[in-house]
Amino acid sequence: MVANGGRGLYLGLILVWAGPFVLLLWSLAYQFIIGLPISNTIIPIAISTLYLWIVDTLALKRGTWVIVSGTKLGWHLWDGLEIEEAFFFLATNVLIVFGLVAFDDAFAILQSFPSLFPTLPTLPSPLLLIKALLVSTRSYDEDRIEGLKQALTRLQAKSRSFYLASGVFQGRLRIDLVLLYSFCRVADDLVDESESLEEARQWISNLNHYLDLTYGKPSAKKHGSVNEFVQSTFPVSSQAALLMLPTTNLSPTPLYDLVKGFETDLHFSSRNSTFPITDEATLSTYGAQVAGTVAESCLELVYHHSTAINPEAQRRRIVNAGGRMGIALQYVNIARDVAVDAANGRVYIPATWLEQEGLSPENVIEDATSLQVEKLRQRLLDRAMKIYDETKEAIEKLPIEARAPMRVAVESYVEIGRVLRTPGYKVKASRATVPKLRRLYVAWKALRLK
Repeated sequence: MVANGGRGLYLGLILVWAGPFVLLLWSLAYQFIIGLPISNTIIPIAISTLYLWIVDTLALKRGTWVIVSGTKLGWHLWDGLEIEEAFFFLATNVLIVFGLVAFDDAFAILQSFPSLFPTLPTLPSPLLLIKALLVSTRSYDEDRIEGLKQALTRLQAKSRSFYLASGVFQGRLRIDLVLLYSFCRVADDLVDESESLEEARQWISNLNHYLDLTYGKPSAKKHGSVNEFVQSTFPVSSQAALLMLPTTNLSPTPLYDLVKGFETDLHFSSRNSTFPITDEATLSTYGAQVAGTVAESCLELVYHHSTAINPEAQRRRIVNAGGRMGIALQYVNIARDVAVDAANGRVYIPATWLEQEGLSPENVIEDATSLQVEKLRQRLLDRAMKIYDETKEAIEKLPIEARAPMRVAVESYVEIGRVLRTPGYKVKASRATVPKLRRLYVAWKALRLK
């Protein structure tokens, strides 16, 4: 068509221009392209192509441009649209979408398999991207892929706020944060969903022993490897969360303190124990154990993956502020779940606060919707917002690549507290929820802050 010139020249040139690159992209990423839903491939191509076909038809009819009659076939897709023009726009959009998909595929391979690519530049070169696409699928760590899928599914199901926020973190930091959340969620569920107090205590003991083995405590080495212990002790559904926790990038103290927080929850189930949240100090300690520790671990991961250089003293101040922010978010969580916790026999409102309102923990369990309880919910939210106001500036001192994502994570959860503080707001289905559009607006606004 090209060599002979004439009526097929224009279409032939388009084929010569687009064909090799479409074939190359397909050869490198066809499995990923096929595996994606049509909303990521066919629909974007179809919508953009149809739009360009319509605009081009109008342009050709108005004489904005014309195709030399001796180089076209004379066929029309519809009246006014030459087949060559239609094919050109279709090929262009296929190239764009396939190119983006291939880039995403390569980038995902680079980020997901540190065993294949131990170190990565901030901006991978084209050669490195092609190298990633050329890796045989037989080299993929299938257990890691399954573990990542489980972690994302767990995050999406358990926390809409943090699932939204996770999407704005990047690269291996995002992966490690998702894996950290997955571990915390699994550990909490193992204890919370136990059928007896003895079973819950056993899970806490197992979690502590898992940490002992992971961090190489001498007393734990005689019990075998981490893998052997996890596979023989924990449910199959939770094993990946434990085995994939990025412990090499995390210090042990926050994780041990997290398990101590689970121990506090057991006091609610013990017949011989009083309600453990006796005053605001014990509430703060509990918040630090179950949420402040997670925040500190998140910041450890941020600094591990960052190339920014911060003085150790400044880094420690920021991590401490993050721990306090975690307490604030836990207060929001407690305020949201007053009725849910009461239904499970748990009251996290300090006993001293209850006494000031003439209440006892048993009164809250009997009626978690009374005016007095609502007053204490607002008091708890006031404490949360005070800590939030005192610590939010620390976010702006984080490495630049983590500031906006961390803002989204914090603001998305704090928005639950703002909803609860709305005058006249009634908690529905025992929990406060933030409408999806409002969550998206909060995330967008957090990303735009400087």
